[in-house]
Amino acid sequence: MKIEVLEKDATTIRIAVKGADVPLMNALRRIGLAEVPAMAIDEVVMIENSSILQDEMIAHRLGLVPLKTDLDNYSLPEDCECKSEFGCGQCRVTLTLNAEATEGTRPVYSGELVSENSEVVPVSDKIPILKLAKGQKLKLEAYARLGQGKNHAKWQPVCVCAYKYYPKIQVPKEKCEDCTKCADICSKKVLAMKGEKVDVRDLLACNLCMDCVEACPKKEEGIQVGWEKDDFIMNIETNGVLTPERVLQEATKILDKQLNEFEEQLKVEVQ
Repeated sequence: MKIEVLEKDATTIRIAVKGADVPLMNALRRIGLAEVPAMAIDEVVMIENSSILQDEMIAHRLGLVPLKTDLDNYSLPEDCECKSEFGCGQCRVTLTLNAEATEGTRPVYSGELVSENSEVVPVSDKIPILKLAKGQKLKLEAYARLGQGKNHAKWQPVCVCAYKYYPKIQVPKEKCEDCTKCADICSKKVLAMKGEKVDVRDLLACNLCMDCVEACPKKEEGIQVGWEKDDFIMNIETNGVLTPERVLQEATKILDKQLNEFEEQLKVEVQ
C-alpha cells in the first residue's frame, strides 16, 4: 500500500491511498468519526448564574466548544488509573469562567474560559456562549474529559472524514462535434477545452457523477469515466482539536488494537 499526501494544512488533509480496499478505508473512516478521542467539557458546576439562560442550556453550549486536545498526557476516564468518577489530573482538566456585565449588555465568548492547562484551551476565542445584560453575572467551573464521538458528537474530532475511488477518465483523441457539452456540464470543472479537443484539467476533483458521460453526444466513442478498483482519495477535516494527520495516526492505532484483540479472541475460541 502506498500513501501520497495531496494537500495539507492546519485542519485538512487530502491523501491518495493506492493498493487498499473498501473495508480498510471504511474502517478508518468510521474510527475517525466515532472512536478517535477528543477533549470536551462534560460537567459544569454553576456557582452563580443570573443570566436569562438556564444552567442546562449554558452547560450544553460549553460542551460544544471544541477544545485543543492533548492525547499524550491524558487518558480516557475508563482507562485512567484513578478509577474515580470525579477524575484526576491525568484524565480531567478544569476550566473556570467568571464574567459580569457592569456597563451594559455584552457577549461572553469562549476566550474567557480559563484553563488550568495551557495546552487544553478553546480552539477559537470568538465562540459566543451567551449575552449578559447589565448587572447579570455568570460564574462557573467546567470539567473537560476525553471521550469518543460514538458516545456524543461533542467528542467528535472531525467535521469531514470521507473517501472516494480514485477517478479514471478517458477522453476522445480526435475532435468531435459538440464536444463542449461534457466540459460545460461539469460542475467541478474537471474538463476543459484545449483547442478543439476535451482535456482533463483536474482529475482528482472528479466525483464520478457521470454527468459528462450522459451529456456526450457520442456514447460509445465519447468520454469514458471510471475508477481504479484499489485506489482511493481520502479527505479529513478536523474542527481544530487535533491535527488531521494525528486523527489518521490514531485511527490506524485503534484499528490495529482492535484487530489484535479480535485475533486473541479467536485463539481462545479455538482452544
